[in-house]
Amino acid sequence: MKHLPKEERPYEKCLTWGAERLSDAELIAVILRTGSKGVSALELSRNVLAQDKKGLLGIYHMSISDLQKIRGLGKVKAIQLKCIAELSRRISRAGISESISFHDPAAVAEYYMETLRHEEQEVLVLTMLNSKGKLIRDTIISRGTVNASLISPREIFIEAIRQQAVSILLLHNHPSGVPDPSRDDVLLTERVKRAGAMLGIELLDHIIIGDRQAVSMREQGFWLNTETQ
Repeated sequence: MKHLPKEERPYEKCLTWGAERLSDAELIAVILRTGSKGVSALELSRNVLAQDKKGLLGIYHMSISDLQKIRGLGKVKAIQLKCIAELSRRISRAGISESISFHDPAAVAEYYMETLRHEEQEVLVLTMLNSKGKLIRDTIISRGTVNASLISPREIFIEAIRQQAVSILLLHNHPSGVPDPSRDDVLLTERVKRAGAMLGIELLDHIIIGDRQAVSMREQGFWLNTETQ
């Protein structure tokens, strides 16, 4: 980028005007630091953004191998981009989690929608809350088919107890895009709810994420079913 006037180089521009004045491509160029043979860091950054019409969001959804297919982008730079994309996602979610009500199924579904709806496999997420209903942390319990016979409430509550959670939620996606509860979803919910009642850790809901739609099993009346059995 030495051919650019000094005031237009991303580093100097950031020092003078602040990071908020940099374009998306300039921000990526600062992270990449260098380009490759015949391609400057800024040109390489523009090439990265051009791979997907979603721009920055596209980086999050591309794999390391996808990024390495871009001319001039090797493994190290691909890993750098994936890490910064994940860091950005976590920063964004950390801010939102402070204000979200985890007792509101619609708000919870919206919070996890972009994380789960693009997954090609079923992913079961355990969300753990403190006594004030605030997020302690969330973690992936399983990846693959959410089969009630293969997922033990034991591993769920070992983690919940380790984090001193007072209540929990379960969330998982349906790659088909249709969030209708299956029989396995119902059985898993029943088993976890009963185990939680014995341990004093309430299962607040089991939310199934589809493509821009979600189903709260509590709202669908499944809690009544489990409480009367």
